[in-house]
Amino acid sequence: MNIVEIDHVTKTFGTHKAVDDLSLSVPEGCIYGFIGPNGSGKSTTLRMIMRIYYPDVGSGDILVLGQNARGAANDLIGYLPEERGLYKKMKVKDALRFYAEIQGLRDYKNPVKAWLERMNLSDWADKKIETLSKGMAQKIQFISAVIAKPKLVILDEPFSGLDPVNMDVLREVVLDLRREGSTIIFSTHDMSVAEKMCDYIFMIFKGKKVLDGTLDTIKDKYGQDTILAALPDYHGKLNDLNGIENVTDLGHMQELRITPGTDSQAILTDLMKRGRVAHFELSRPSLHDIFVRIAGPEAQVSQEPSTLEEVHHA
Repeated sequence: MNIVEIDHVTKTFGTHKAVDDLSLSVPEGCIYGFIGPNGSGKSTTLRMIMRIYYPDVGSGDILVLGQNARGAANDLIGYLPEERGLYKKMKVKDALRFYAEIQGLRDYKNPVKAWLERMNLSDWADKKIETLSKGMAQKIQFISAVIAKPKLVILDEPFSGLDPVNMDVLREVVLDLRREGSTIIFSTHDMSVAEKMCDYIFMIFKGKKVLDGTLDTIKDKYGQDTILAALPDYHGKLNDLNGIENVTDLGHMQELRITPGTDSQAILTDLMKRGRVAHFELSRPSLHDIFVRIAGPEAQVSQEPSTLEEVHHA
């Protein structure tokens, strides 16, 4: 069963087409990663799934949990928006009780206590939200999105602004939610997170779908066209090598993108003429590399409307 079905959906704001004829299927029980440059349409798509925005009239349909309903999303969906927002004057435990109750969770005391312990926030239960650090507040808002054990969890940039320790904590929680039966959709700019966590990856660029599938199928599409090489004694450039389309300096290594049909052994021979080759690896491109190839210098496209006020003025 697909928990989300998007069928030829378009969304425009004034003259700006934020999402252009998008079709997408999200299987139940998976982690589905949304990637793309700023302004590419990620948040707009997530908001349409949440029914905060609606597709353009006549453009297509979105089924969520098998329904094409209007009005607010139901209690089976948890949502962490990109724009964080909590009631700053409320105590932490009262805020979580409030969010639990509006999601239909009446027996909230044990879940609130358990989540605060898991997120290392027990000592802050009686503190006001305004006293929390940004990272702590973000964890509280994450708890508010998942405390009622929703069937579908939508997270817009959940790892943004977190330190490495808290990123690890949140990542483990997301994986546990998937193990417990929830479907997770999240957007991220961190390609390494997407590669490690996601069962499926979807990339949107200028409102259009450009990638969709498992990491293996996406990488297979690009083939083994990348060489990682380390020449510790050579400090010149490698752009003049025959059969090389692009060279990226990674510091201790050079990433070489080869043209189709190029003999990798011939490149190794040429490299050995320039000095000792400490590392030579033929591999598929990373998700980061694929992202950059698609978005390139055009990655900084116009921003999506991020608030309802911006939408009204679009």
